[in-house]
Amino acid sequence: MRIFVTGRAGQLSQALIARAPAFPDLAVSAVGRPDLDLERPGSAARAIRTAAPDVVVNAAAFTAVDRCEDEEARAYRINADAAGEVALAAREAGARLIHISTDHVFDGASASSWREDGVPNPLNVYGRSKLAGEEQVRGADPDHLILRTAWLYGPYGDNFITRILARAAAGQRLEVVEDQRGSPTSTFDLADGLLAILRRWGSGTHAGAGETFHLAGGGAASRFDLAVAAMEAAAASGLPAAKVNPVRSSEWPAKARGPTDSTLDCSKFRTEFGVIMPQWRQSLEQTVRAIGEKKRKES
Repeated sequence: MRIFVTGRAGQLSQALIARAPAFPDLAVSAVGRPDLDLERPGSAARAIRTAAPDVVVNAAAFTAVDRCEDEEARAYRINADAAGEVALAAREAGARLIHISTDHVFDGASASSWREDGVPNPLNVYGRSKLAGEEQVRGADPDHLILRTAWLYGPYGDNFITRILARAAAGQRLEVVEDQRGSPTSTFDLADGLLAILRRWGSGTHAGAGETFHLAGGGAASRFDLAVAAMEAAAASGLPAAKVNPVRSSEWPAKARGPTDSTLDCSKFRTEFGVIMPQWRQSLEQTVRAIGEKKRKES
């Protein structure tokens, strides 16, 4: 089965490529600029038509939350309009579609974890553009599967964990928000969940067609909890660590307002696909060890 992933340089795309060799029946290829540029109308359709895949995974997005506030038109172009174009191109190519979305479609005001039927109410441009992307996907391809995730981190690319490890290595002071909670998610764990979907589809089933699912790391944490755990894992892996100081959201100079508690309920995915995501702390420790090993090989 041929799998076409948008966004060659993205951290999820790289995790999928790293996991794919364990599944020889899945031929996974990630495509990015210049062959696929979501800022250029028509680019996605041409790339998908050329690849003739069986499944398209739309993992590319403009995820810099604060920058989205300043570049609203670009956010909507990549996260909304291009998402619709990818969905339509997949449908026209006869390919199934998995579209990656975000916890930022919610406002974080629920007293419990967010289920798929929770009412979206995004607080920032990033969340609004991603919600618009979901709507365009639903309109363009009835056979879609939308997968919302949260707080992605991994050894590849730019993310919360790689940034705070770099700041600790540079001897910088670490101040991290303590009053925002969510579901920290390893890119490798998310890739494993995606591969579970793809293997089911490869067996001829249409599980999850036309539906939305949540898939994120087990448990919940604040940004502060996550940072403290990352520093503990860094120290255990021989990487530079630093003390983490908690701050309130009101004290943090962020342009975008984020949800207070966007923890995702993933029970629907577990029931449909039989996947139980590892607890976030376990996966975080594995990620930090992988980063440490990578640095040692490079030095």
